[in-house]
Amino acid sequence: MRIGTAAPTAEQLQRAKHHFVGILELNDYYSAAQYEADVLKLLDRLFQTHDYVLLTGGSMMYVDAVCKGIDEIPTVDEETRQMMMWKYREEGLESLCAQLKLLDPAHYQRVDLKNPKRVIHALEICYMTGKPYSSFLTNQVKERPFHLIKIGLRRDREELFQRISLRVDEMMRDGLLEEVKHLYPFRHENSLNTVGYKELFQYLDGEWSLETAIEKIKRNTRVYAKKQMTWFKRDEAIRWFHPDQQQEIIETIEKG
Repeated sequence: MRIGTAAPTAEQLQRAKHHFVGILELNDYYSAAQYEADVLKLLDRLFQTHDYVLLTGGSMMYVDAVCKGIDEIPTVDEETRQMMMWKYREEGLESLCAQLKLLDPAHYQRVDLKNPKRVIHALEICYMTGKPYSSFLTNQVKERPFHLIKIGLRRDREELFQRISLRVDEMMRDGLLEEVKHLYPFRHENSLNTVGYKELFQYLDGEWSLETAIEKIKRNTRVYAKKQMTWFKRDEAIRWFHPDQQQEIIETIEKG
């Protein structure tokens, strides 16, 4: 999934030490809670020799898991996970949303009903524990043994959308379609239900033309970018800069 996930290039990996890149197989289960535990363990080691460690990326829940902590949700057993994936394949997302509305109406009102991963995970907890998923959510911020400096990168809407379009075109030139063809036999894995892959799967299924699939990737990426901004705008600790304001960003970090 190197191209579709925009994984760091070999040159970037040489310029700076990276962690948690390419550590999972397609069908490996991983969660924000596991990420929180893994990162905190790594930070204990890194801060012995480094004054600064950079956490970067746009996966909102994973960022919050490290910065604020995440509620302790029970680990889903393999039997429940397989059952829910079967339900998703056989019954579809709309049916799962209806089940979630029945089992946990409070979470149904909050969750992104177009995100199968979020809906499935909530139902997994409901079925496995017999309790609503929302009953495990406390939203308590955990204390961290390090100081956090949050830097947000922001571009004008027109500039951002233009760069998204150019990036998708570049990914196609780099071989995204060939990567998707290679992954096609695994298309029902949860890790592949993401922008860039699911649209090209529909092209390979003959549902869309290639041009339509590419435009859908661009549109869905724009939608995700807007969701990112909405999420991060709620965090008043983030200080916002244009990416070109490198000196200002460095000064902000040095001031602490």
